[in-house]
Amino acid sequence: MVGMSETTEPEAHVVGADPATPHDWRVLLEEYGQWYLREHDGADDLLDEDQAEALDRGERVDLWLGAEPAREEALAAAEERIGLRLPPSLRSFLLTTDGWEYLDAWVDGVHPCDRIGWMRDGDDGQSVIEVYASIAGNEDEVSLFRRSVEVAKGEDYWLLDPTDVGPDGEWAAYTFTPKYGDTTKFSDFAALFRSTCDDMDEDGDED
Repeated sequence: MVGMSETTEPEAHVVGADPATPHDWRVLLEEYGQWYLREHDGADDLLDEDQAEALDRGERVDLWLGAEPAREEALAAAEERIGLRLPPSLRSFLLTTDGWEYLDAWVDGVHPCDRIGWMRDGDDGQSVIEVYASIAGNEDEVSLFRRSVEVAKGEDYWLLDPTDVGPDGEWAAYTFTPKYGDTTKFSDFAALFRSTCDDMDEDGDED
């Protein structure tokens, strides 16, 4: 764990063609499943018998790495827990899939509704905040962590800042990498997720 420095200031990213509706998300996430199946060794283990046989025949197979769409009641419970209405792109995502696994990033996946909450309320989040608060010069980052909603976590975090709201109602989004002390800013949750997909495409092209 290291303190922030001038070389790790948040960097704004805006990615084009971000998903806005559940239909948009469904299209993107189905494309993601195709990419994952094509690029990851062992991904075919996630297929059922019929899908595996179809794949062996060279047919297109759809691999869905998410869950069933969240019910409005689950969204309402998450919003009651944090005391705020979730931003549009995250709501649309959750209405498409209540969580998402197998992200090709340093997070385990996007949280389902029942795990979305304030970073400060999680044991790991509290620990990160305490460590960063003990290092002079990290005041801005500690403030960000304390006011952010955690939507994904692994080695890294995905955070949304409800105090930084755009005219479309979207909240600024961040990736946070504790190992290096880096935060990277995105316009919203959709831009963050889409950027991850674009990074995977670039990695695949290099391979």
